[in-house]
Amino acid sequence: MSRLPLRTLEDAPAEARPRLEAAQKNNGFLPNLVRLLANAPVALETYQTVSAINGRASLTLAEREAVQITAAATHGCGFCVAGHSAIADKKAQLDQATISALRALEAVADARLGAVAAFTKAVIASRGNVTDAELTAFKKAGFDDQAALEVVLGVSLATLCNFANNLGRPELNPELSAYEWRPEVSAQ
Repeated sequence: MSRLPLRTLEDAPAEARPRLEAAQKNNGFLPNLVRLLANAPVALETYQTVSAINGRASLTLAEREAVQITAAATHGCGFCVAGHSAIADKKAQLDQATISALRALEAVADARLGAVAAFTKAVIASRGNVTDAELTAFKKAGFDDQAALEVVLGVSLATLCNFANNLGRPELNPELSAYEWRPEVSAQ
């Protein structure tokens, strides 16, 4: 049971309703993350705005999803691991072995995605103060300064969603149940 209300089109604050309608239209259902964020319309606006900006990054969809899954697993956010696993599977068409490795925070066979995941973990662990060796390894995998900052952008987006979900603890939407994930060690 969610610790914070999961708003609907009927009971959400007026300024959040158009954003809920757009989310429902885009997804075919109303994700509980969006319903949770609707409690604070500026949080919902931030999520949707930063998400759209992140979608324009030079990182590929697969690379952006590697950031999101890695961050969500690191932060223990089952909702976001499930949601981004679905995107990685259905839209980015990542193979199941790669998705499973990202979810488990294990090494990824694809060198570029592995570098993205490793750099994402380093960014989170060091709060952006990665070592010269970590940045060099990321660049040796074919990435540049822009991509490094886009990983930070992705981590910032993930942090908003992961922390909001960890705070509110919304139920996983049935549409995402095939991708359910639970952290091994839960602070709940």
